Amino acid sequence: MALSASSPSSSFLRGSFSSHELKAPWIHSVRLLDQCSVPRDSYCRKFLVKPICAEQKISDSVVPLAATLVAPEVEDRIETEDYEKLAKEMEQASPLEIMDKALEKFGNDIAIAFSGAEDVALIEYAKLTGRPFRVFSLDTGRLNPETYQFFDTIEKHYGIQIEYMFPDAVEVQALVRSKGLFSFYEDGHQECCRVRKVRPLRRALKGLRAWITGQRKDQSPGTRAEIPVVQVDLSFEGMDGGVGSLTKWNPVANVEGQDIWNFLRAMNVPVNSLHSQGYISIGCEPCTRSVLPGQHEREGRWWWEDSKAKECGLHKGNIKQEEVAQLNGNGNGAEPTNESDRVTDIFNSQNLVTLSRSGIENLARLENRREPWVVVLYAPWCRFCQAMEESYVELAEKLAGSGVKVGKFRADGEQKAYAQQELQLGSFPTILFFPRHVASPIKYPSENRDVDSLMAFINALQ
Repeated sequence: MALSASSPSSSFLRGSFSSHELKAPWIHSVRLLDQCSVPRDSYCRKFLVKPICAEQKISDSVVPLAATLVAPEVEDRIETEDYEKLAKEMEQASPLEIMDKALEKFGNDIAIAFSGAEDVALIEYAKLTGRPFRVFSLDTGRLNPETYQFFDTIEKHYGIQIEYMFPDAVEVQALVRSKGLFSFYEDGHQECCRVRKVRPLRRALKGLRAWITGQRKDQSPGTRAEIPVVQVDLSFEGMDGGVGSLTKWNPVANVEGQDIWNFLRAMNVPVNSLHSQGYISIGCEPCTRSVLPGQHEREGRWWWEDSKAKECGLHKGNIKQEEVAQLNGNGNGAEPTNESDRVTDIFNSQNLVTLSRSGIENLARLENRREPWVVVLYAPWCRFCQAMEESYVELAEKLAGSGVKVGKFRADGEQKAYAQQELQLGSFPTILFFPRHVASPIKYPSENRDVDSLMAFINALQ
């Protein structure tokens, strides 16, 4: 969607705010709203029973700072929202309209993910709506000096404080000690990104019901060509927990990169000084370089890897596999019909035991096990299995050396009938705990598959 000077969105920018509104007082990143303009409606997600309009929870997942204002009070009125339908309705909407809708719906329970690159446009759009907004960023500890300087510039320009999320120091220390500072050049960036970016993001999103990203369709043709302006995020969980508890908004999904830059220049918005040095897509210093004229912007990210799948894990749901199942109305993955064995396996970790059919049969038969086991019954093509991969691998890391074995059993294909009859498989993923002195496994009953919930389940049964 081009943002030319004569486009409807440009008119919207010029004419949406009266002189009275522009003189309204500002507090940090937002101006006070007249009481008559405060939205009174709240919405529920399509995939959960619980309304998002429930009483606000205090969470330290994202540390509340000065940029955070309390959202307007809302009525406890339940309304369901079909985000696929909403995405179609807003496909031609301007980024400002999309941003306004997102902030109106979720108030203080939504935040902008700011990476220090050109998605500063999101902050500008949020400011133009006149609504309260929050901004968070992932400080991996390996960003360019120019990016840190840019964070400071943005905070001063907008009068806000960005809510920074940091990786776990123990995890970073373990990774560096065992594999060195630059292991990603040898075995891929996923492990480092998981520790420095994905897990901090997971913690941040557990304190929200929605987040706003700067994803655009033209950023990465291999992974982002079909992103909608709003979607249910199946890769992460929000504060209510469970599948479907988080919504992702992509206000600039349909905007081309050049139009973003036209907007930034028109609004006199500060930008990262690295852009003038040939950097377009900016990440961590060791994994980002400038691009040559004519090269795609993502060529500067993880340049030593496959250019068709350049995602760090923050938007893992964008990566498609030919056999990824369509979701049916029961929230269960429909098994692929052809060549399912070719799907790349998941839950790969040295702390996880891969169980064969005979292995899990023996485990199920034991009445006096020496060690308790937790086992996931999974199918690698299932989106819900993929969504819990990070948390299950982290669970295995936490339980390493504890006396609890962590395993996985692929229960699709020819193993599915056995798993349904003997292992309580209902849908993927199914998590079973095999206690030390009890013959029958105990099925994990919740859709909350974060590490803390799984640990609580295991600790309660030991």
